[in-house]
Amino acid sequence: MDRKRNDRIRMKMKKILLVGLAALTLSGCADQNLYKEAIIGRIDQDPDIKDYKIDPDDMASCVVDKSSKKMPGLFAFDPDRMMAYRNYAKLLTVKSAEDPEKAMQEVKTSFGSAKAVSEAHTNYTNSFMMCIEVLVQKQ
Repeated sequence: MDRKRNDRIRMKMKKILLVGLAALTLSGCADQNLYKEAIIGRIDQDPDIKDYKIDPDDMASCVVDKSSKKMPGLFAFDPDRMMAYRNYAKLLTVKSAEDPEKAMQEVKTSFGSAKAVSEAHTNYTNSFMMCIEVLVQKQ
């Protein structure tokens, strides 16, 4: 009797773990997609991307991949990484906000300091430039 009860408890725990993992994965994908969409918004305004005929989706995927290597968090669905994706997306959309000054203050608060914002922007810019080089060489 105890064995059957233990087996049922284990099955319930596995189901709970699976549901939790699925929720975490979906949330992580949403945050990563938010960042990717913000990158595409910036790419659409970049004349170099059009001149080199680089596919915006390929470019955005590349930038997400490269920049995420220098973001907080150990793996793609780490809560720190998911927060970084949201913060980077905010950073990239500051100029298009209704009140850019207020948006920049929110970004500074989200990142924790102006220095952290600067480091994130440098990471994004370096990743962007590396991706242009990689994708142009593929053509």
